[in-house]
Amino acid sequence: MLKTLCLLFLFIISQQSAETYDLTIIIDGFSSNKGSAYIAIYRKTDEFPVFGKQFKGRVVEIANQTARITLNNLPQDNYAIAVYHDKNNNKILDKNYLGIPVEAYGFSNNARRTFSAPSFSEAALSLMKNKTIAISVK
Repeated sequence: MLKTLCLLFLFIISQQSAETYDLTIIIDGFSSNKGSAYIAIYRKTDEFPVFGKQFKGRVVEIANQTARITLNNLPQDNYAIAVYHDKNNNKILDKNYLGIPVEAYGFSNNARRTFSAPSFSEAALSLMKNKTIAISVK
């Protein structure tokens, strides 16, 4: 019993002392201020880059063809970010009949492939201190 209580106490202390940081994301390249920017942050265990399967997600307004958000108190970890411009505010990334996005999108590290989304590792960033990153949507 005493051993179990000691382990529980150590677990609680370790959870409370976990380092957290702020991640500021500045997104540019929007063709207009219409609509919103959908921002999703993924951990390695999440289904990158499937919107709705992310660790955290936010919707932000676009001003001067730029969007900015700060995600506070994120645990130290590796993350990948996906962004898209929901120009018509229908809450989805619109695609053509071939499945190719017709609304602008981007990823952390400005990772981009020709015929598919980048892998988590291509877009991954290590959050070990407060950080500001820039993403350009196309």
